[in-house]
Amino acid sequence: MSDRFSKAERSRIMALIKGRNTNPELLLRKALHKLGYRYSLKYHFKELNCRPDLVLVSKRVCIFIDGCFWHACPRCYRAPKSHRKYWVLKMKRNRERDKQQDSYLTKNGWKIIRIWEHELYEDFKKTLHRVLKMIS
Repeated sequence: MSDRFSKAERSRIMALIKGRNTNPELLLRKALHKLGYRYSLKYHFKELNCRPDLVLVSKRVCIFIDGCFWHACPRCYRAPKSHRKYWVLKMKRNRERDKQQDSYLTKNGWKIIRIWEHELYEDFKKTLHRVLKMIS
């Protein structure tokens, strides 16, 4: 089965995918800010050894908003039909990295909040309430 795109074209397409300031991130950031919470968007603190979407430094909380595709949500993820071997390995590496990040942060005294992208869209109030409960 031949690929529809050359490697260069596929690389160009993948480079267009946003990794920061996504709609789910903006939605949560605006709500937290409106409620008086201040957070950092400096994406890489040497102490953290990773790049959370939001960091509430004073409360030592890292918030990750995991995209259902990129983090292989058990509920939403549908593997691409082409290059299956690549995608299986890619998602496995992503999940392993998430576990390593959680372990590292927990050992260093940080709380971790992980939110699936679909949670924000399906029941924003419930998800926000869960976040606020974990922050307090």
